Amino acid sequence: MMNRVFIVDDDTLTCNLLKTIVAPIFGSVETFQHPGDFLKLSLNQQDFIILDLMMPDMDGIEVIRHLAEHKSPARLILVSGYDSGVLHSAETLALSCGLNVINTFTKPINTEVLTCFLTSLSNGQAQRELVSANSNKANQGSFDFIPTEKDLRYAIDNNQLILHYQPQINMKTECIHGAEVLVRWLHPEFGLIFPDKFIALAEQTGLIEQLSEEVIHLAIMQSVYWQKQNKTTRLSINISAQNITSLKLPEQLRMLVKKYEIDPSMIVLELTESALMDSEVTSLDIFTRFRLKGFQLSIDDFGTGYSSLSQLHKIPFTELKIDQSFVTNMKQEKESAAIVETCIMLAHKLNMEVVAEGIEDKETWDLLSAEGCDIAQGYYIARPMPAEQFDKWQFKG
Repeated sequence: MMNRVFIVDDDTLTCNLLKTIVAPIFGSVETFQHPGDFLKLSLNQQDFIILDLMMPDMDGIEVIRHLAEHKSPARLILVSGYDSGVLHSAETLALSCGLNVINTFTKPINTEVLTCFLTSLSNGQAQRELVSANSNKANQGSFDFIPTEKDLRYAIDNNQLILHYQPQINMKTECIHGAEVLVRWLHPEFGLIFPDKFIALAEQTGLIEQLSEEVIHLAIMQSVYWQKQNKTTRLSINISAQNITSLKLPEQLRMLVKKYEIDPSMIVLELTESALMDSEVTSLDIFTRFRLKGFQLSIDDFGTGYSSLSQLHKIPFTELKIDQSFVTNMKQEKESAAIVETCIMLAHKLNMEVVAEGIEDKETWDLLSAEGCDIAQGYYIARPMPAEQFDKWQFKG
């Protein structure tokens, strides 16, 4: 299917300029100075929309709302002469509505940068089509697989859950600090299934407690294996909001690590802000007792919830994990960079270590290091990997 590009901007000069850039790359280009005319079109996932935010008849936010209501699959590029904060807010809104925003540009548009981006996009589209045409049935099936409660229950009961480990590095010493434990489902037919396919199902069906118990058990067993080899690794384990309902949980976990002679301070329990908001009294009881029993507590995805500061004041966290959306965008967005800087300063004032996840290049590493971030995690360091591979990676040399 041929790519079509639609330019929606009330300014004639801008439409003409963009058309001269886009046409040699994609061929099919249409311009619309009145958004109402554009919205009459039927769009598909091969289409691109270059959308200005400020227009007199109907502004870009109204267009975004319309596209979202009609579940538009088209790819969206936002442009605006307003400051980057307005553009970022519009991008966040569009993404929250389920739209596919692939880039943003401020006016006046840097034509060289836009040309490079569109060219790489065109080349990338051709490459994706080639890969898609040659992908095997098993890999394709993993995307189509929609598990049921019965499927997931069988997976838990029959040892189909496995763990991958993503390294965390001390930014000052550049030595291994620990690893985040990430669950995967090794399906006999569909291969490796990622948690976004089954965690929500586990929470909806009440299987999350059983799944979490299995993850914790597997992580502890791996820790025991490393300990017998005189190798110790601090492990960070994610805890669901629905796990924070049983007052017996801290004692159960303490008994488990005591049984296998694991130092509880080597276990970090990562808790999202959503897990902190459901039942404040019960949560505070459980979290405080976790600390009394020697476990570390990390507030995950910090900055994305509505009560972060309140939770930092109430709950005895030892670690703050900055949401990766801020880390990923800190090179391009001064707002994200300011948020990261503030998070690091705040955490240190509260005697907490700071983990930055989502580091994908050296430039981001250097920015975080200059701000005094403690722990780094991301693809720049290493991707999540099976225990055997992590073993070689961690203890090489």
